[in-house]
Amino acid sequence: FSLGVKDSLMIAHSFHGHPSFGPAGGLHGATYTADVEFLSKELHPEFNWVIDIGKALDILSKVLSRYNLKNLDDVFPDNIMTTTEFMCKQIHDDICRLLEDECKDFKGAVRVKLWESHKAWATYTGL
Repeated sequence: FSLGVKDSLMIAHSFHGHPSFGPAGGLHGATYTADVEFLSKELHPEFNWVIDIGKALDILSKVLSRYNLKNLDDVFPDNIMTTTEFMCKQIHDDICRLLEDECKDFKGAVRVKLWESHKAWATYTGL
């Protein structure tokens, strides 16, 4: 079973002038669409859900607010390459931390897909 929710965020970042990233090595902006799936082998025994949709949306909104309208070069100092793949894992881990605090009855895995455009995306699934 899975339940999915979606939101978006706008960020700025650079790849610190590294030549491997071509023109994207300099400071630029991106608008990500974040699809998050909550995966479970079983439904909740009382409510027949994977996770409450409202709670899933709330958790995603809280996590994305940490990055929305921010320069990721400031959020992640030390020249970290904030690739779409990196951000998938970061958002995943942030969601899992909130799940531990706010939704202790969720049993399953989380998959984050960040759409960089309608042509490109990255995904991270924690098991």
